[in-house]
Amino acid sequence: MALKGYTRNFPALKILTEEQMEEIHRGTLRVLWTTGVRMEHKGALETLERNGCKVDYEEMRVRFPSGLVEEALRRCPSTFHVKTRDPSKSLMIGGNTLYMLPFPGQRTIDLETFEPKEPTRKDFYDGVKVLDALPSVHGLWSYTPYFGFQGVPPAMCLLESMAGKIRNSGKFLTEGYSKGSEEYCIRMAQAVDAELCVPCLLSPPLTYYGDAIGAALHGAEAGFPVRISEGAVYGGTAPASLAGALVSACANLIAPIVLLQLHRPGTRIFLNDFTFPQNMTTGAPGFGNIAVSLHAAAFNQIWHRYGVPVCNGAAVPASKGIDFQSGYERSISTTIFALSGASFILLHGGVAAELTHHPLQAILDDDIAGMVGRFLEGVDVNSDSLALDLIEEVGPVPGHFLNKAHTRKWWRHDQYSPAAADRLTYPEWLAGGRRNCMDYAHDRLDNILANHVPPPLTDSQESEIERILEEAREYYQKQGLITDAEMATYRQGIASPRYPFE
Repeated sequence: MALKGYTRNFPALKILTEEQMEEIHRGTLRVLWTTGVRMEHKGALETLERNGCKVDYEEMRVRFPSGLVEEALRRCPSTFHVKTRDPSKSLMIGGNTLYMLPFPGQRTIDLETFEPKEPTRKDFYDGVKVLDALPSVHGLWSYTPYFGFQGVPPAMCLLESMAGKIRNSGKFLTEGYSKGSEEYCIRMAQAVDAELCVPCLLSPPLTYYGDAIGAALHGAEAGFPVRISEGAVYGGTAPASLAGALVSACANLIAPIVLLQLHRPGTRIFLNDFTFPQNMTTGAPGFGNIAVSLHAAAFNQIWHRYGVPVCNGAAVPASKGIDFQSGYERSISTTIFALSGASFILLHGGVAAELTHHPLQAILDDDIAGMVGRFLEGVDVNSDSLALDLIEEVGPVPGHFLNKAHTRKWWRHDQYSPAAADRLTYPEWLAGGRRNCMDYAHDRLDNILANHVPPPLTDSQESEIERILEEAREYYQKQGLITDAEMATYRQGIASPRYPFE
């Protein structure tokens, strides 16, 4: 059994003509063969050379023949299942199904000033608990909700993050990698009989460092799906033109696809389009820019033809707070991503770029996700929904439909009722204290934290998670990546009577 997600019941939005699609495809093949991609991993270079690629070992650059590229794309599953700790939360990725995921932040925020602040372990665990409770959140992204929390050395942040997600949610998981940490993450997922989506992150332009390739190969060897992420800024690390940025993005992503399909044919892969235009005034990524949506719509169309599922990861606003600008920037991009055929969208909780996340924003985003998801489902046209006999029965005025069983059935089916929005009439609103969406979101947040119970780990699963964490702590301390002072502070937190919950 898999989570239903949202089903798009009409053709995906297409903004490129067939001629434009073919030009981008030919351009991508040219870049892969003429320019090539730098891959700083000796084993990968050897595998690619044995299979017909032209490899320059001094520059660590690979040039890919077109036939090999197209064969690798054909080997990628267009739909696939991913197992989760809670079997009812597993996913069937691809096709016309859309899943929503949270957007991470390095820190949480002060809701009065919107200034970033370092989260505590409790902030992290509560944040995961909220995401587990929200019905439109179908999994947990890397670094979600925060990149780490107080008292944890940098070398252990990803692993404590992974453990926190496993302990507080049974949903789909993906996590980052650093200094070989993906091996410990893979083992934690295996300990709870779940699959982890292991990432492989591009360093644009056209470069993959050894740790990225190593993580992807480790994930494939474990039989897990792999997420390949493209994170260029067009005008900075990709061409400023949307067409050029699309060619660059496709070439970037295809390189590790070829490697993985040679290493383990049939490896499950999905792609993360996480690109932005450069703000030419500040030099920063242009969060919230409509060019992000244009790029994503064209990208989705291209990869829908290739048959590889796609995540659009840029539904993040330029706004620094929870305000009107944030609402329209994230809503417009989410809607376009969904209409153009995304399999995943990163949305819930991101406040300011990847700098901040807050569960209150995730609760507000759950309504955006629900509304977009309802639109994707389209209009049911059948003998019951047409209501011809009912229209005949009711007739003209003074007839009405309010007291009919058909109304009781279909208003719930065809409408969507946001959980954190003001839906009152104006007199009711005045009489009810003039509450707004933030007030309702606070109420929902308090209710979730008081009442939601994530699926618990068994005693043996918890013991194994803790054993893996302890092995990693000792390893990174021996490697000199955790100082004695850091470890002493870290140990104090672990010795807390309420560890791992605070």
